[in-house]
Amino acid sequence: MDWQRYTLLGGIAAVVLALIFQWNEFKEQHTPAVDRETVIRTEMPSHNRGTATVPGTATGDSDVPQLQTPDGTSDSAAPAERQLISVTTDVFELFIDPRGGDIVKVALRQFEEELHTPDRPLILLNQTRDHTYIAQSGLIGRNGTDSAAGRPLFSAEKTQYALSEGQDALVVDLTLQQQGANITKRFTFSRGDYLIDVSYLVDNTSDATWTAALFGQIKRDDREPPVDAGIGVAPFLGAALHTSEENYFKQDFEEIAESPTRTSVEGGWVAMVQHYFLSAWVPPQNVRNTFELRQLSSGLFRMGFTSPQVQIPGGTQGELSAAFYAGPKDVYRLEEISPYLDLTVDYGWLWWIAKPLFRVLHFIQEHIVSNWGWAIILLTVFIKALLFPLSAAGTKSMARMRKFAPQMKKLQEQYKDNRQKLAEETMKLYRREKINPMGGCLPILLQMPVFIALYWMLTETVELRHAPWILWIHDLSAKDPYFILPVLMGASMWFMQKLNPQPTDPTQARIMQLMPVMMTFFFLWFPAGLVLYWIANNLITIGQTWYINKQVEAGKV
Repeated sequence: MDWQRYTLLGGIAAVVLALIFQWNEFKEQHTPAVDRETVIRTEMPSHNRGTATVPGTATGDSDVPQLQTPDGTSDSAAPAERQLISVTTDVFELFIDPRGGDIVKVALRQFEEELHTPDRPLILLNQTRDHTYIAQSGLIGRNGTDSAAGRPLFSAEKTQYALSEGQDALVVDLTLQQQGANITKRFTFSRGDYLIDVSYLVDNTSDATWTAALFGQIKRDDREPPVDAGIGVAPFLGAALHTSEENYFKQDFEEIAESPTRTSVEGGWVAMVQHYFLSAWVPPQNVRNTFELRQLSSGLFRMGFTSPQVQIPGGTQGELSAAFYAGPKDVYRLEEISPYLDLTVDYGWLWWIAKPLFRVLHFIQEHIVSNWGWAIILLTVFIKALLFPLSAAGTKSMARMRKFAPQMKKLQEQYKDNRQKLAEETMKLYRREKINPMGGCLPILLQMPVFIALYWMLTETVELRHAPWILWIHDLSAKDPYFILPVLMGASMWFMQKLNPQPTDPTQARIMQLMPVMMTFFFLWFPAGLVLYWIANNLITIGQTWYINKQVEAGKV
């Protein structure tokens, strides 16, 4: 009996450790709110033009990848005063800098910065006095427009663009007159979509062949976005890409600084990942692209790609294009954009359990209840039904242990000075009454991976962010503001213990009595959605245990 108790306690402790003490260090002291005013900082420093380098490799202090000395137009003068180009769609409030045509600010209109702040959309990308997170793209090579010497200054017909009601797509063109070529940098926005098509349309008006390569990159500092999660898992913050060796390769900023990554793969993507959201460049999928993660001498980090050079004969037109995603970790949309991009929704090593659980949860919410809280409860019912044979076997074993607990206590009193004899008589009792000591512990241990996978799934599901349930629960991704759910969870856990056989050892009994209190304390800061799952699971288990106990006592099982 003692070793069974210790096994059960060890299993419970393993879950707690897996959810708390194996987490990355969580920063409870969050950074201040980002300055909402976009401030254009000094552009890339000018340098003397050097010799040709390996394709896609940045040189010196420049964060623009170099191919060879460009013949195209580059502006190395100090940045001139210019007005940003604003773009408004149903999902974006976005700003483009004419200098380079970079995306310097992205606000997501469908997501509030904080709960109940509809006038303050969540800012994903931004460039301010103390924060840099922007998306850059350009042309490098013999006829490229971008180099270490400077970035081109585009012009546009107007400085404000908006997607009109009933309009499915919005096109924003930036133009540049280059010696021997007319270049249009085109941004195409689609209604309801966070994917932006970025194309360079080149009209080669000369007789010579025009040659350049397309690059795209995310430039960011290591500042962590504000996270209101209390005690909880520290969400991954860093870069990720698809390589020929790994479908999902990720590095945090410290790892990038210590060990830069450079690889080539056909198609592919490179992303900047944070909790619930990401930005990603998706280059042409039918060519071999070069990807690089590195820290610049300025301290900023560059996560980018370079595509092969494209040649456009004299007197013809050509196009170089890629796509840029800036939005939520929408599993279904990311699957459509590029292979393995959906892996940025990181469910951890139990992804093979978490991913099916998410699809069931999404189906329930989409087609049955239209409420993520009730969907979690129905998912719990589904999981309990799926695992019923396993959990029922464990419950029956625990019920038999409870039924014959008086006999076991009598044996312990009778042979308290002879542990060997006590063990022999206990095993005789087990064999005679067909009690399996492992029957109560093993099923519980086998169900723990499901709970851990569900935890990661719930913490990574952006749909739960600011999703209400009922009454006071307005955000299933945040802790219960009044701690009602954690208290209910502790109470249900205490009641569930009363239905199971109690330890005969006083020390074990005290530990078991403290477990509901300890778990309640830990769950005070857990996301309300996870606590809701645990309560539902406990209530179903209580009903199942009560029923099976009655069956065992009546001799029907």
